[in-house]
Amino acid sequence: MNFLRGWIGEKKTSFYLWLFLRKKSYYKVHNIILPSENGTTQIDHLIISIYGIFIVETKNKRGWIFGSKEQSSWTQSIYGRNYSFQNPLRQTFRQKKILSAFLSVPESKIHTVVNFSGNCSFKTPMPDNVMNSGLGRYIKRFRNQIFPLDEVNQIISAVRKHLQESSLSSKDHLRSLRKRHSSNTICPKCGSNLLERTAKQGPYAGRKLLGCEKFPKCRFTKNG
Repeated sequence: MNFLRGWIGEKKTSFYLWLFLRKKSYYKVHNIILPSENGTTQIDHLIISIYGIFIVETKNKRGWIFGSKEQSSWTQSIYGRNYSFQNPLRQTFRQKKILSAFLSVPESKIHTVVNFSGNCSFKTPMPDNVMNSGLGRYIKRFRNQIFPLDEVNQIISAVRKHLQESSLSSKDHLRSLRKRHSSNTICPKCGSNLLERTAKQGPYAGRKLLGCEKFPKCRFTKNG
């Protein structure tokens, strides 16, 4: 059921992007899987333009949504029940790093967006790049040209070549996810090393845990 809901959400977003972003100005790819040194990443929607590269992560959820940039998990509240899901900004953090390395493009030229396609309301303040409407308007806000047209064409060619030659599938990506999240040495969020730390405050103060060596830039932790 979750897979079907996610698929429907991605199709709705794909149609919206087709409708509001001109093909002449924005090259769009959907559901692309990229390799990296630390497993794969799956990008729902990739948009390439002279104004930058955009990663769009789609979430098809209803009800009330609670979360913040810093939290590892967000909450969906519907019909009096609460459900936890991974902070989608953490997903786009990793996607951005892998895409930057794959295309040899600075991260500063890649923009990440989280689009909630379901009938939901945000009950906590969200960053500008998290939205439940106005996806096309948000992308069109970026009007400064940061790529020359010939470089855009090179990037598009690289993406097309990958799509033609890659044998990676959704099953491969799921296997990669399971392997990455079971590791006690590599951070599944950014690919850096995990180090043993001791929690200094909060309900787990004094407890041993594994944390990313890139803290505070990357705040991933897990029980040691």
